Amino acid sequence: MNNESPPLAQISLLVLYCSDLPLSHDFYRNLGLAFERERHGAGPEHYAAVLAGGAVLELYPAGSGPATGRARVGLTVSHASLGTVFPPGDHVLRDPDGRAVDLHVTP
Repeated sequence: MNNESPPLAQISLLVLYCSDLPLSHDFYRNLGLAFERERHGAGPEHYAAVLAGGAVLELYPAGSGPATGRARVGLTVSHASLGTVFPPGDHVLRDPDGRAVDLHVTP
């Protein structure tokens, strides 16, 4: 990667489609994310969390549509914000839909 040129893009939104929305909501909430319940127009009810830097992570019900493929999510959280007990360091978890979640816990 060329470190001399400025980045051309930044992730602003990541949507995860979840087969069991309440279970996925609990999983990510226990990793320290603060979600708000949302609904846009006639769309489905879902959860949204604003991350450091302004990116938004949304959890949507999978519904009956086609599978959206695999994803791997990386999160950095402080130990104090966790709803579950993980010591500082790196951990690889699986969310309720089997996606890998690389969790870096800071002291």
